[in-house]
Amino acid sequence: MPTSTESAYPGLSGADAASPTVVEARMLCKVYGTGGARVTALDHVSLAVSRGQFVAVMGPSGSGKSTLLHCLAGLDTPDAGSVFIAGEDLAGMSDRQLTAVRRDRLGFVFQAFNLLPQLTAEENILLPLRLAHRKPEQDWYDAVIDSLGIGDRLGHRPSELSGGQQQRVAVARALVGRPEVVFADEPTGALDSASAASLLETLARMCEVLGQTVVMVTHDENAAEATNRIVRLRDGRIVGDDVLARPTGQHAAPAAAVQGVR
Repeated sequence: MPTSTESAYPGLSGADAASPTVVEARMLCKVYGTGGARVTALDHVSLAVSRGQFVAVMGPSGSGKSTLLHCLAGLDTPDAGSVFIAGEDLAGMSDRQLTAVRRDRLGFVFQAFNLLPQLTAEENILLPLRLAHRKPEQDWYDAVIDSLGIGDRLGHRPSELSGGQQQRVAVARALVGRPEVVFADEPTGALDSASAASLLETLARMCEVLGQTVVMVTHDENAAEATNRIVRLRDGRIVGDDVLARPTGQHAAPAAAVQGVR
């Protein structure tokens, strides 16, 4: 039976059953400080994330989870090891190439909404694409707005939106360019429990239905339970990698994605 999103957007069709690897870390090492102040943030960490997965990265303070997220997103450079985004090695890229990857192929959601107050919700959502001189793919844009349930708030400015609505606008901004992966750093930290649960369920549905990939750092066990995979770090090493019983791989994506056109 088609999902409501599929019914609303006939251009959406089944994604590749192969679920290719979108993000891969190979033997990442990262050390801060020297001598007695030396801290090993990442100790030979290897990880692969497939398209359509919603992954929570968890661990106590100082476990290396934020460092891992930053290295995967090209925001920090590991001392050793490699990071691949859709098969492309970040290590050999220039600063300009890395900037282009972060702008065109990755999405970011943080605890702070970081919306421009003078712009409407829709203008905030489309701003990164306009800065990159790109236009949104209409079927994907419509599906993102529909999934996030903000179609009736697009003309409102941030001050006219609740915290949960502002975060949904921030998520839409991260998704509208159809990134390979969205990196989320404590995205529910500033939300009340009801808004947080609603946002997480929406992200999970977008991974299942639209084939989006999300890697989220969180300290909240309840937030992690909304994902389909929990990776646990301690002292810079992966100490747990559990797949949850949420279905994956049976998602739809705009036809252009299925044909390999991005």
